[in-house]
Amino acid sequence: MKRKKIYEFLVLAAAGCCICTGSAAHQNPGPTNFVTLNALVAEALERNPEIKFYEAELAAAKAGRRSAGLLANPQLSGSVGEKSIRDGGAGLSAEGIAWSVSVLQPFEWPGRIGLRKAIANRDVELAELGFQRFRAALAARVRGAAFGLYAAQQKAAAAAEVSQRFRALREVLVQRDPAGLTPMLEARVIEATDLTMQRKASGAELAAAATVLELNQLRGESLETNLFVAPPQIAFPSLPSSELLLAMARTNSFELRVRATELVQQGFRVELAKNERFPGISVGPTISEERAGDRERIIGLGVSLPLPLWNRNTPNIEAAKARQVQAETSLRVTQREVERKVLEAAQRHRRKLAEMATWRPDSVQQFKEAAALADQHYRLGAVPIATYVELQKQYLDAVEALLDTRREVLQAAQELQQLTGVDLDELAGARPVEEKQ
Repeated sequence: MKRKKIYEFLVLAAAGCCICTGSAAHQNPGPTNFVTLNALVAEALERNPEIKFYEAELAAAKAGRRSAGLLANPQLSGSVGEKSIRDGGAGLSAEGIAWSVSVLQPFEWPGRIGLRKAIANRDVELAELGFQRFRAALAARVRGAAFGLYAAQQKAAAAAEVSQRFRALREVLVQRDPAGLTPMLEARVIEATDLTMQRKASGAELAAAATVLELNQLRGESLETNLFVAPPQIAFPSLPSSELLLAMARTNSFELRVRATELVQQGFRVELAKNERFPGISVGPTISEERAGDRERIIGLGVSLPLPLWNRNTPNIEAAKARQVQAETSLRVTQREVERKVLEAAQRHRRKLAEMATWRPDSVQQFKEAAALADQHYRLGAVPIATYVELQKQYLDAVEALLDTRREVLQAAQELQQLTGVDLDELAGARPVEEKQ
């Protein structure tokens, strides 16, 4: 009997060594490509394929601004024919060529070109805002995805560690000869928990793989490129007051700046529609010559303009004013929405930050050590099955809670960065103001 117990103890100890070795191998998968969050953001901003779309949009807007200030091309017109003269009383007749040529330069009504240039300038401003907004959104998306990849890899490593621990323990229990109901039930608990841990590990690995594909796409890299994120060094300082955040959002928010620019542009469109009630004028030299007996040449100045009798551009003016009202409404609605999002993100950031402040710095490490200690003593019969399983689960829950909370704080900070248009460091360094009670 003693030899059998000694043999079981040696088997359990060997299995424990295998677990530690396997866990270490999973956490250190050999030569990998570890990249920091800032490096990933820089690569995406430099090589993301979609950036060229916004660069082309900006180039097109600038080209439109150059063309808005150009005069229309001169209009060349001419005619040629034969002229015949008959004098019935004297019986005289003469024939010859008659031709005429005119070159007219169209001129817009005063102020019209200036309005078109102002509209084109707003197009350039909108294109620049769109480009800046895309870069800010891309940086936030990459930073969030990179931290999500790091979290998924850490979750997968912890779940794999616990799963391997349960699997090795189950293999040892299978080799035993269960005597009684309690050992059999404990074996079923271990087996069921092992299935749950395997599912968690595979889910975390799939999430990490999907995030790697997303990051490679955003960086313009090959989708098969393997990627491991270095442990991020992210500071989460306190936010300034809500009043200061709202003030920065009203001034710097990309959405509000776009809506304000569209409103100004629509005002220019209304003025342009009113200006187009008046016709343009074409002025230029004309010359005509007739050769029928005598030679006659006429040189003069030609003027051409339409008579605005039937079309006073009233429908276009009404449409432009209606769109101006829409732009004003859109600006007000967007401002309210941005303010709501700022307050929600700030509340979420402060709540999660306060939650993180209650944690001990080494809480996860202590849970990990407790789980390993429970595994060791359960094999020796000093820890009941309920305590053993609960410690393994709590270890995984603690890892997930810490990583998820940090990710939520980062997401809230990224959202505030886009809403306020201020860099994270500047946002953290903003001077705090007393909160109103």
